Amino acid sequence: MKAPERILKTINHEEPDRVPAFESAFTNNTIMSHYGVDPKGAGGYKIAYEFSRRVGIDLVISFVALFPRKFLRKREGFIDEYGRIMKFEQYKDGTQIMTYHGGYFNNFEDYESWEQPDPHLPSRLGQFLQGRKIQEELHNEVFSIPATGSLMECTWEGFGIETFSRILRKKKQVKRIFDDRGSFTLENVKILAENDAKIVLLWDDYGFKNGLFMRPAFYHEYIFPWIKRICDAAHKRDCKIMLHSDGDLMAIFEDIVKCGVDVINPVESTTANPEYDIFKLNERYGDKITFSGNLSPILLAIGEIQEIEDYAKRLIRELAPGGGYIFGSGHSINPAVTLDRFEAMQNIRRKYGVYPINMSD
Repeated sequence: MKAPERILKTINHEEPDRVPAFESAFTNNTIMSHYGVDPKGAGGYKIAYEFSRRVGIDLVISFVALFPRKFLRKREGFIDEYGRIMKFEQYKDGTQIMTYHGGYFNNFEDYESWEQPDPHLPSRLGQFLQGRKIQEELHNEVFSIPATGSLMECTWEGFGIETFSRILRKKKQVKRIFDDRGSFTLENVKILAENDAKIVLLWDDYGFKNGLFMRPAFYHEYIFPWIKRICDAAHKRDCKIMLHSDGDLMAIFEDIVKCGVDVINPVESTTANPEYDIFKLNERYGDKITFSGNLSPILLAIGEIQEIEDYAKRLIRELAPGGGYIFGSGHSINPAVTLDRFEAMQNIRRKYGVYPINMSD
């Protein structure tokens, strides 16, 4: 079975040939080199997709937003189209990652003077089509989907959390900002879906480990009406919506489901809320949404191999039967994740993630 069919069957709560896998970000040169892929080589998506193919990671992404707008001195980073200051950091093994370093907007007036992202920018569709082309060159052993910034995460990061919190007290201003973001994301998704995107990933962190960035009423007023429109527009065009959101989302999880989100990633296992638990959530919502991820990056960095294997088995045993689960970490594979722990995780998926699920040795 090819990756697109495997993923779509899973999201439709049907059993494919095996449990599919996904990582929202993979920044670990050591592991990539182990699989015979040169992480510093030329090729862009082709290198990343080939690595995923070798590991058995089915779902990969192309970037159709978050584009650089202004480069910083010495090319140490850039300000992206949402006003986020992003810088490059390099680790001992040569892994380079982009990290958030604050917002460019000091006030609403700065935001008003900023040229808003254009959903019709040709390079957005071009990035998606480039990813699709490489997918086909790899005989559909990976499934490339476009990923775009959405409403919450990119918005507050463009201002920084303190400035954004002050703006929240000014209803007209905050509504204008979220409506800008919502209309952009909606149009971007429509364009992608009309060009045969079967899934669109929304980058949209709603919280941190201790709770939400805003009180739930603000999400109900400013965020979820747009997310509902985005999901409806995607579904009308035979496209699914995958939401990537870190943090404890317990207070708004049911609202996310009601908006029509098809896949939620990564359902962090390291939040402070014991009720924000993927197994408990699956009992309540497992027939309404597909879960993706959840294996703690902390375990993958410093945990015992046996702990990793046991947790990975539990994810497959409890979430995978009947479809509706995509295997992966609880955030991403970062430079702290060790090769032996990563292999322990993947070997459990390879051994036990075959349908029908049978956890006996």
